[in-house]
Amino acid sequence: MKLSEIKNELRRLNQIAFKLPNGELVPNHFHVTEVGKITKHFIDCGGTVRNETVVNFQLWNANDYDHRLHPEKLLNIIELSEKTLGIEDLEIEVEYQAETIGKFGLEFDGTNFLLTTKQTDCLAPDQCGVPAEKPKLQFSDIQTGNSCTPGSGCC
Repeated sequence: MKLSEIKNELRRLNQIAFKLPNGELVPNHFHVTEVGKITKHFIDCGGTVRNETVVNFQLWNANDYDHRLHPEKLLNIIELSEKTLGIEDLEIEVEYQAETIGKFGLEFDGTNFLLTTKQTDCLAPDQCGVPAEKPKLQFSDIQTGNSCTPGSGCC
């Protein structure tokens, strides 16, 4: 989800809810403690220099049960960060404290903002000798017959 998309959703919502990948909701007394721009400048395992930039939201499960973050307040925080930090319309990454700080993608299901799982990956599999994943075949897809020629799928 890009920054412009969350801003559009916040304008029409009466309350904010974030849902974790396991289906649990982030407690509704959370705070957004940071909105920032994170640039990652790195070299991958194949030697290619890369740059990635995201907008980062940090959610914090506060012990302040009397205050709730309303959509217009988060919208104000986002707009201030855009103006002050020069944040563009980038993809959003969310940090949330569990056993350790987790990083999540962000989607919206019409009601809740969904924290989506992120995975690591080799960015240069051809350079690192990572074998290509073999295609998985279903037995029902294998052709049968009297002929067992190369490429027929019989063996």
